[in-house]
Amino acid sequence: MIGTIFNTCTILIGSVIGSLFRRSISEKHQKVLFDAMGLAAAGLGINAIVNHMPDSKYPVLFIVSLALGSLLGSILDLDKRFQSLTARSGSSTLGQGLSTAILLFCIGTLSILGPIQASLYGDHTYLFTNGTLDLVTSMVLASTYGIGIAAAAPVLFLWQGSIYLFAGSLESFISPEFMTELSIVGGFLIAASGISILKIKEFKTMNLLPSLLIPIAFFLIKSFIF
Repeated sequence: MIGTIFNTCTILIGSVIGSLFRRSISEKHQKVLFDAMGLAAAGLGINAIVNHMPDSKYPVLFIVSLALGSLLGSILDLDKRFQSLTARSGSSTLGQGLSTAILLFCIGTLSILGPIQASLYGDHTYLFTNGTLDLVTSMVLASTYGIGIAAAAPVLFLWQGSIYLFAGSLESFISPEFMTELSIVGGFLIAASGISILKIKEFKTMNLLPSLLIPIAFFLIKSFIF
């Protein structure tokens, strides 16, 4: 799990560097960083949607995923629980930044396929690349939201670690079709985070998170039926 450990460490290091940089930034310039992060997240989300939508073989799946996932998240009130947890840090915006960070770090081709490549073939290229990208991203996020962004590191470790441990059984399951559908739904969630940061429309991103479970459930059922 060298690649996953490297990826986790880059987020921790980036968060520390970014939080130190944040102390010298005025409130006016922090607002500029908020807007920049909102634009970046919205752009990344839209890019994921546009790039993968043409390859989708199940064009209705993302609609069902968002509808059922947001309904489930709302019933469980995940956003309220998450905000209560992050409020203990004393920052009213950390929850928003941390949910965005978790999505950016965990939902992507490199973060999902990387542990599989490392486990089955000993190839850590994807994870080293992902770690380098996450180093920069965590620095920018922490310079905006503070050291609390480092909390995304253990989430990533558990996420990639689980994929690494079960790579043998997941290899056939994580097909290009699956990655396409998951990337589309993930793109919508990342875009929603960006729109919320920009205060265009307030989305409770954590309540949308169960939407990612719907494509997983769909392909699991599909694999058993066919």
